[in-house]
Amino acid sequence: MFSSKLRALNMTRASKSSVRAMSAASSTATAPAGTPPMLKYQASLPALPVPTLEQTLPRYIQSLRPLLSADEMARSESAVREFLAGDAQKLQDRLLQRAGQPGMKNWLAEWWNEAAYMAYRDPVVPYVSYFYAHEDDRSAATGPKRAAKIVSAALQFKAEVDAGTLEPEYLGKNKLAMCMDSYKWMFNACRVPAAGKDHSDKFPEAENAYLVVIRKNKFFKVPHEVDGQRLSTAQLEQVFDKVVAAAGTAKGPPVGALTAENRDTWAAVYTELEPANRDTIRAIQASSFVVCLDDSTPSTLEERAHNFWHGDGQNRWYDKPCQFIICDNGVSGFMGEHSMMDGTPTCRLNDYVCTVLAKNTLAKTPDAPGGVPEPVALDFSLSEKVSQALPAAQAYFASEIGKHELAVLRYTRYGKNQIKKFRCSPDSFAQMVIQLGYYKLFGQCRPTYESASTRQFQLGRTETCRTVSSVVVAYVKAFEDPQASTKAKIEAFRKALAGHGEYIGAATNALGVDRHMFGLKKLIQPGEPVPAIFTDPAFAYSSSWYLSTSQLSSEYFNGYGWSQVIDDGFGVAYMVNGDWLNFNVVSKKQGSARLAECMRQAADDLADVLSTELEIKAKL
Repeated sequence: MFSSKLRALNMTRASKSSVRAMSAASSTATAPAGTPPMLKYQASLPALPVPTLEQTLPRYIQSLRPLLSADEMARSESAVREFLAGDAQKLQDRLLQRAGQPGMKNWLAEWWNEAAYMAYRDPVVPYVSYFYAHEDDRSAATGPKRAAKIVSAALQFKAEVDAGTLEPEYLGKNKLAMCMDSYKWMFNACRVPAAGKDHSDKFPEAENAYLVVIRKNKFFKVPHEVDGQRLSTAQLEQVFDKVVAAAGTAKGPPVGALTAENRDTWAAVYTELEPANRDTIRAIQASSFVVCLDDSTPSTLEERAHNFWHGDGQNRWYDKPCQFIICDNGVSGFMGEHSMMDGTPTCRLNDYVCTVLAKNTLAKTPDAPGGVPEPVALDFSLSEKVSQALPAAQAYFASEIGKHELAVLRYTRYGKNQIKKFRCSPDSFAQMVIQLGYYKLFGQCRPTYESASTRQFQLGRTETCRTVSSVVVAYVKAFEDPQASTKAKIEAFRKALAGHGEYIGAATNALGVDRHMFGLKKLIQPGEPVPAIFTDPAFAYSSSWYLSTSQLSSEYFNGYGWSQVIDDGFGVAYMVNGDWLNFNVVSKKQGSARLAECMRQAADDLADVLSTELEIKAKL
């Protein structure tokens, strides 16, 4: 029925090659004079492409097949045919016109930042924020000592970002240059609440060379350099000791809880809070980053995940993009606010921090002149209206967090090293573990999102990889079929891997379904009828992420995660390290621990079958 359009899949593969060629060329282009090394490829990165209708619509139809009944599929195919015969080209032309405007680096960026983040009104915690949990450092078993080492390493990384000397990131074996624009939002920046739509502010680094440290809900301003000289690690430890002493034992008013509110609620309180506290709020927003010295002592992986994902709802300023969190027992982690920067830059920051500390390669800095600076308390003047908003914010936070459950699966039977011996992409393998685990629990596959980075393009962020396909469904059914042979299971698994690899490759090259469809729908003008393709129930269902997944890995993390995106779904963040896998499973009481256990079983099933394959080949 769609044979003429399905030829576009071959076009997609050709387009992928051309995109790779463009990006490879950008990695060798000459930067304008005076460009800092970090941005040496920036100007030559290609603009985000607009896929053709012939590329997107057949891929969309293919993504629906494993999710719909025959009748539902017929209705969706009819809607696509109607779209092709009607408004599709008109909307495509509008999108091409937008993408072709002079100076337009990325036709999606402004729209996406607004729709996905700034205009999103649910609280940033737990729905936008994410976390990393660090491996322990036994030589730093107290909060101030661990904080001093982490901050020293983070400031070393920050110095490279500020000077523009940080080496750019690269994608894949071909080392395609990646967009580094979002790094400017890592330090000295903050999200700011506003009615209807937030914004982010960026502040000059040299004028704001200080940290904000939070302890017992009390905020302190701490310079991290004196006369251009960074404080030494020993000096930082002394400063953090001073903060702990100054904070005392009694908690301050939980002003930070306001940043955990619904964004419009927070915006309304902000207009009341800000005039009398302008200097304090600006000091927090403009700070290099925030250090939270928690009085908690988390131990288990689940306790750590909860602490770094959301904490107690008070000892934070959730609008900051970078917050290092250090507990009284030296356990540490990081919380990021997602709106202007995806996880890959902050993963690099945290991996850098943990690596230099683990390998003891942190540069030795002499003491800054003038001795150890005194922390300056940042006090709030709270009106009666704001004071009344605090317990409401605390109750709202407790209610939202109370709806969730979290489970951590640390799987130690094997990791990336063994997966490669199985001749598998580690990421695709982990996706197959998730799919099989979900099928074991629910007996069906449902729409799944995997984040695919599009940072090889100007201002690129992400595209969706729709993991569930007909071959994935065939694979999970084969593994759950007691009558299926080992050979049949392996063949089905290999086809599922190949299908996932094809889609993730297309999505990375900005040739997925979801962002293009978003752009087309965005260009329907007021008063124009909405094409049936967008009102078809399958359109909404196929982008209802029952599984929202993403991988960021470091050998020096023991946790990474975030929330689900729909009430009936799961958020599954995973790490694929050398000898172990880690899955952080979050849901609104949908059975997080049960899914984690089913994924453990799935990982065992895959190992058993693939190990048999290896044994057979070894005998040949």
